[in-house]
Amino acid sequence: MKKIESIVSGIVVKIMVQEGSVLSAGDEALIVESMKMEIPLEVEVSGEVAEILVQEGDMVEEGQELIRLK
Repeated sequence: MKKIESIVSGIVVKIMVQEGSVLSAGDEALIVESMKMEIPLEVEVSGEVAEILVQEGDMVEEGQELIRLK
């Protein structure tokens, strides 16, 4: 299963997808705020969102799995 991981530690401020969304490489899936900067996380491979593992407001660590794709 493919996944989207956080590239920084921070807070999830916006989730722009939902389960069942079909994404293409380069699409923005969510935004993480780190050190007062909003960092959009892009999908590296195409796929359908199978599961969202975080909610807006959650603290995340660098490398943490955020979204699973099928």
